[in-house]
Amino acid sequence: MTADPDTVRGVEMTRETAGEILSREGYGVLSLADDGIAHSLPMSFGYDGDRLYFVFLQSTADSRKAWYAERTARASFTVVAARGKHDWESVVVSGPLDPVEDDEWPAMRAALEDNAWFPSLFSEAEPMTDVRGWSLLIESISGRRSR
Repeated sequence: MTADPDTVRGVEMTRETAGEILSREGYGVLSLADDGIAHSLPMSFGYDGDRLYFVFLQSTADSRKAWYAERTARASFTVVAARGKHDWESVVVSGPLDPVEDDEWPAMRAALEDNAWFPSLFSEAEPMTDVRGWSLLIESISGRRSR
């Protein structure tokens, strides 16, 4: 028995439905690149309808995240919610990634508080050398889901 190709590819979502998934989920994968070398990071994020917000916590001075972010002209972010083999949905957004300016921190904090998911990756005793905010302006968004 062969799989129905439409079941495998899924059904395209509207922008509104893709936005609902971004509002509901709190983590995904941020993809950055420099001169043909890709770097992907699992990241918690906030979503305000137009932008995704990320916080980069640095425990060392030579952060690869920040290095790649500063060199990426257009970033991509993917959110996948897979509850089962035939019950999944995914959203991909892309756009420019920019540092968050001081006056944008309240908006970023509000977006992160709404839906970000923060894993316990860092010990409370581990000092952070830097905390930087980044925003991805959503220029394109697409999503697919199982039937």
